[in-house]
Amino acid sequence: MDAFFAAVEQRDRPELRGKPVIVGGDPDKRGVVSTCSYEARKFGVHSAMPTGQAVRLCPHGIFIHGRMEVYKAVSEQIRQVMHEFSDLIEPLSIDEAYLDVTENKIGCPSATWVAGMIKRRIVEETALTASAGVSYNLFLAKIASDMQKPDGLTVIPPEEALAVLEKLPIKKYYGIGRVTAAKLEKYGIYTGADLKKLSRDALTELLGKSGGYYYDIVRGHDSRELEVDWIRKSLGRENTYEHDLSDLNEIAREVRQLAFRVEALLKKHKLAGKTITLKLRYDDFETITRSQTLPKNTDNGETIASIADQLLRRKTEAGVRKVRLLGVTSSNFPVALSPEWEQMVFPF
Repeated sequence: MDAFFAAVEQRDRPELRGKPVIVGGDPDKRGVVSTCSYEARKFGVHSAMPTGQAVRLCPHGIFIHGRMEVYKAVSEQIRQVMHEFSDLIEPLSIDEAYLDVTENKIGCPSATWVAGMIKRRIVEETALTASAGVSYNLFLAKIASDMQKPDGLTVIPPEEALAVLEKLPIKKYYGIGRVTAAKLEKYGIYTGADLKKLSRDALTELLGKSGGYYYDIVRGHDSRELEVDWIRKSLGRENTYEHDLSDLNEIAREVRQLAFRVEALLKKHKLAGKTITLKLRYDDFETITRSQTLPKNTDNGETIASIADQLLRRKTEAGVRKVRLLGVTSSNFPVALSPEWEQMVFPF
């Protein structure tokens, strides 16, 4: 979807149309931009930016806290539109998804035509626009979907894939963030063509286990299939603070509160995790995560709090360096058998 949260607000409040709308946290506090309208993007505002910075870039912007229940309802409308064409859908987020339309419900031989029809149906149902990318694998479809926003439809056929990937700036490679891009640029890697010069071993040394993945990707190979039966992999809570936290005991109290909020989530969803992760962002925006895996799964808040506290005190510089964000996450849930599977018993 195009600037999804902001677009919903502009749709529902005509007085906001054509104006820079920024949806996110309180600009007077430690808020973060969730999304913003294209009018705001012209001033350099983007998602995940601190709202304080967004105010400086766009002082006349209209800041809105957002209405998540409304966004979820609209997202469900869009999902139903997608199901009119295919049930092979992998949601990436509330406003984005992969679809496999190789064999679609309307029997259309062209994925491009199907994408165009889905876009039109979304407008009919929601009065909102979406951008679509069409290609022969997941990575290329994702890249294509960002090429002509808003209201775009971009196709990357097989014969053009390598040229597109070679010209693509390294920062545009899905999954390569700001830190990794900066690391690659130190080695003179600015585009896909530069990336392609490196061997698989060299990329693995630079990027770890994802090195092999990008070695294949830059050559147009992506063998991943859609994860249609989506399984929740983690549950967590985090908080960005209005003022930096400097006292270790105060930070520890905040971590403990987050741990018990995670306990409530786990019990709500009837899950128990084996791995506890502490996320921490220092006042200079350096973000770290520290994890510990337990011998058995737990949904106990006291246990989660104890592990998170140990990670905080032993593996971070909290108390020495100021902290602006804390998060606690539980993951590594037990894998349940699919309900249509049956365990066979073999007689002896």
